[in-house]
Amino acid sequence: MIRPKQRSLWAVIAAFMLVLAACGGDDDTTAGDADPAETTAAATETTAAAPDTTEAPAETTAEPMVVNLRFQSLAWQEESIAANIALVDEWNAANPNIQVEYVQGSWDSVQDQLLAQFETGEAPDLLHYESTAIIDFARRGYLVELSSVLSDDFKASIRDSAWDTVADEGGVYGVPFLLESSLFFANKTIFDDAGVELPTIEDPWTWDEFQAAALELTTPDRFGVALPFRSPTNRVLNLSLAFDGAFFSTTDGVSTTQFGDAEREVPSRIYDMLYVDKSAATDSLGFGSSDVLPGFFAGEYAMVTSGVWFRQQISSQAPDGFDWVTLPPLLGTSQNQGSGSQTISMSIDSEYPDEAAEFLEFFLAPEGMAQLAKGDWLLPTGDAAGAALAESTGGADGWDVAVESGKNLIVAPFQSVAGFGQWKSEIANPAFQEYFADQIDIDELGRRLVEDGQDILDSAG
Repeated sequence: MIRPKQRSLWAVIAAFMLVLAACGGDDDTTAGDADPAETTAAATETTAAAPDTTEAPAETTAEPMVVNLRFQSLAWQEESIAANIALVDEWNAANPNIQVEYVQGSWDSVQDQLLAQFETGEAPDLLHYESTAIIDFARRGYLVELSSVLSDDFKASIRDSAWDTVADEGGVYGVPFLLESSLFFANKTIFDDAGVELPTIEDPWTWDEFQAAALELTTPDRFGVALPFRSPTNRVLNLSLAFDGAFFSTTDGVSTTQFGDAEREVPSRIYDMLYVDKSAATDSLGFGSSDVLPGFFAGEYAMVTSGVWFRQQISSQAPDGFDWVTLPPLLGTSQNQGSGSQTISMSIDSEYPDEAAEFLEFFLAPEGMAQLAKGDWLLPTGDAAGAALAESTGGADGWDVAVESGKNLIVAPFQSVAGFGQWKSEIANPAFQEYFADQIDIDELGRRLVEDGQDILDSAG
C-alpha cells in the first residue's frame, strides 16, 4: 500500500514530466510530420559540425630497401685507384638505394683469396681479375653467366674480339675492359740524329724494316734495341700471332702443341738480331722491363720493348728533355697480337645480380672505361672509350698509337689450353731462355716445346 506522502511525491513527478513533454513540442516540426530529406540533412550537418574525437592512425612510411654490393678492384697504380674510387663515389651519390662498397684487392694474393671465398660463399658481388683465371672459375660454377643480365647496347659497346677472351662453351663470364699490347719505344733524338724515319700508324714497320732500322742504329757504343726477356714466353707467343704462329691447336677441348714455320718466325728473327746482326743487347735478356730504363735514358739502347703500360714508367722517370715515342705494332702477315683481358665478373653467390649488372654498366660505360684505362696505362676494350681516351689525352705519351694497337688484339690461343701455366713455367720459359742464350738451336727449342710440352698438356687434360 502506498502511503499518502508517497502519492504526493508521485504526483509531483508526473506533473513535471508533462511540462518536459510540452517543451519538446515547441519545434516547428514534429517527428510525425518531418520531411525525411530535411531530417537526413540536419543529421548530416550535426554530424559534420561535431568535433572528431577519434585519433587518426599514425602514418607509417616504409623505409626503401638499400641494396649493398661489394666490388673488389685490383687497381694498384695511384691514378688507377683514384679513378676506381671516383666512379664508385659517383654511383653511390646518384643511387642511394644501391650502394657499392669499394674493396681493395691485391694481384699477389687474389687467386687464393677468391678460391677460399667462393668455397664459403663470401666472395664479393663483383670482382676484378683476368680472363685466363675466370674461365677456370666459371667451369667450377663460381660465376654468373652474364649474357642474360647485360643489356644489348652495353654488349655492343665492347669489341667482339674482347668478348672472345671471356667466353667459354657459349657463355660469358666476365666483362673485358682492359687489354695489353706489346710495343716498342724509341729514343726520338737518336732516330733524328741518324736520319732514320719513324714508322706511323698509317705506315707501320714490317719486321724486316724493324730489323734493318735496329741494325742501322747500332754503333760501337749503342745497341739498336734492348729485349728484357727474363720471362719470354708470353711476349714471344703474343708477337708470333703477327705471323699466325699459334703454338697450340685445340679441338673439342683437347689441345696439341705445334711448332712449324709460323711459330719459328719471331724466335728466329730475335736470335738473328742477337747473334747475326748483333743489333740487340744480349745483356738485356735477363732484365725485367724496368731494368732497361737507365740504359734507354742514357742512349745505350735506341729502342726498348715491353707492354703498353711501360709508357707510364718512361713518362714518370725520364730525365728532363728526353724525347721518346711509341711505335705501332710490327707487321708480319698482319699486326695481330694475342692478349688476354682484365675483367669484372659477378659471383654466383650475389643476392642482387640485376643491381650488380646495373652498376657494372655504369662503371664500364665509355667515359668510365676511358678513365680506368688511363689510370692503368692500358687499352680499353670499347671503341668509344678508346676514342674518348685519345681525345682527352691529345695523343700525348703515345696514347694515340696505344689505343690504335688495341684494334689488332685477338684472343690468345693459349688461353683455352689446360695446363698452359705449367707448360710455360716448366718447359717454355727455360727453353726460350736457352735458345736466346745460344745454348740450344731452334730445332731443339721446337722439340722441347712440342714433345716435352705435350706430356704436360696430356696430364693436365
